Amino acid sequence: MLNKNHTAILPLLIAIAAFFTAIPLSAQSEIPDLTLPVPETEKEQLPEEEAETQNQETVKPELQKNFTIITSAHSYDLNPHTASYSIEAQIITGLYEGLFSYNPVTLEPEYAIAASHRISRDKCRWTFILREDAAFSDGTPITAADVKESWLDLIAEPSAPYSSLFDIVKGAKEYRTGTGMRENVAFTVDGNSTLKVQLTAPAAHLPKILCMSAFTVVNKDSAVSSGPFYLEERTPDSLILKKNQNYYDRDNTKLEQITILQCDDGAENAHSFNTGTADWICGTADAAKVLSQNSVHLSAEFATEYLFFKMNKEKDSIWNSTEFRAALLEAVPWDELRANRFVPAQTLVYPLSGYPPVQGYSYTDTAEAAELMKQARKNAAVAEDTLIPLVFAVNGSDYMKQEAEILKQAWTPLGVDLQTVEIQPEKYLYGIGQTQADIFSYTWIGDFADPLAFLELFRGGSTLNVTNWHNQEYDSLLDEAAFYTDDRRINLLAKAEQMLLDDAVILPIQHPVSLNVIDLNAAGGWAANSFDIHPLKFLYRKETVPAIPNIVMITR
Repeated sequence: MLNKNHTAILPLLIAIAAFFTAIPLSAQSEIPDLTLPVPETEKEQLPEEEAETQNQETVKPELQKNFTIITSAHSYDLNPHTASYSIEAQIITGLYEGLFSYNPVTLEPEYAIAASHRISRDKCRWTFILREDAAFSDGTPITAADVKESWLDLIAEPSAPYSSLFDIVKGAKEYRTGTGMRENVAFTVDGNSTLKVQLTAPAAHLPKILCMSAFTVVNKDSAVSSGPFYLEERTPDSLILKKNQNYYDRDNTKLEQITILQCDDGAENAHSFNTGTADWICGTADAAKVLSQNSVHLSAEFATEYLFFKMNKEKDSIWNSTEFRAALLEAVPWDELRANRFVPAQTLVYPLSGYPPVQGYSYTDTAEAAELMKQARKNAAVAEDTLIPLVFAVNGSDYMKQEAEILKQAWTPLGVDLQTVEIQPEKYLYGIGQTQADIFSYTWIGDFADPLAFLELFRGGSTLNVTNWHNQEYDSLLDEAAFYTDDRRINLLAKAEQMLLDDAVILPIQHPVSLNVIDLNAAGGWAANSFDIHPLKFLYRKETVPAIPNIVMITR
């Protein structure tokens, strides 16, 4: 999904084109190491007992009247099928639910609307049994037919960024691309509570995909929700979510209301938190002005910020050539480009435990860059004295202007004229396809702890692929990896990533961190995690006396 906190607002997708603002460093919070599990073979049944998500203390109902969250100012898309930014996915966890949802601490899939599932011996047929008490916010039952229709609507939506993840379902890709029929997608309903899915190949990660907001159950009526809350009120700068009394797990959803305010003034947001008018800031915050520094949480994310070349499908651009791109990447002053970043990135995928080493970009060789450019010009019949234009799309931020200047100085000796074109921050993501530029910026948070969460961005024909890069051998490696659950799978995925890097498509910059301000002595059901996703149903307010002297707190 596109990142939220490292951009003025990206997120979901959460794919995304980024327009960056610096995270305040004066909080002096320690950045934790990001340790992610090696992908395990999916069990045919998830544990029947869900993880404990609340403290053993008594939750007092009188404290649960309202919980206020401050997010970045953004034109929020709350349609799960089309939402892209991570902050949109965050809000959608409160409004919609699918067959599975994230455990708030481990982020492993837990049953939600599904009560159980089983997998055939060939691992290609999945059968899901729904909860009998699952219902929409208007009280109508959620049936297997509702799940099927919601998924088919997702596949049919041209603007759905995640729809191609369902290409693993028989008939789904054909329907998505207009070469197949809706009725031929292999979702089969058996009664009100049984849904069968036929895959084209094994996909052990399917429950992790189904945790994502795009795959939640969406009613034909957009005013009706399937999650623990429903949207009662919406203004240009606020949202009010009310508890869904028809939600199957309403007894364990403690909050009666969640108020979401939008504000990009970091000082004002810190003041709101200090005075008790905000419970959680997940947008812009001046961390230095937060009085309780223990409430400032910097957390490593399973995410990567990178620049990418967009292949020009309309004409034979020089930058479609690996030779020319490779010459530029040899000349990049990586240390300067990655200076002052939290976790500098040399590769696309954040290094997972057990993931084979991949050779990324770590050094600068200007002599080699000059030789590669000379050879590329010769092969393409481009004269050595010809100035080659290259356009970098920026969002106007000082951050991206600095990146452009660093690259311009590095590439000018190669006879490359780097120019910039500016896209308004709120239009950056959606402007990638329409903007005549060669390089763009992106920050992506993996939606599940697996290399595939990043590698799918470059699969040919994927709705997530905004680069237009297509390599059949790369696609074949991803396809082959689907048949394995042992080390062969991880090795094939690493080989695919190496192919992507060797083709000089991306410039890895950093693995970002998230910034959240929340007092965990006053709020429960929230835990730092590598996706920066915190399901709203688990939040609750604790009875506590703030340990900040000489401050008058406003009772919410």
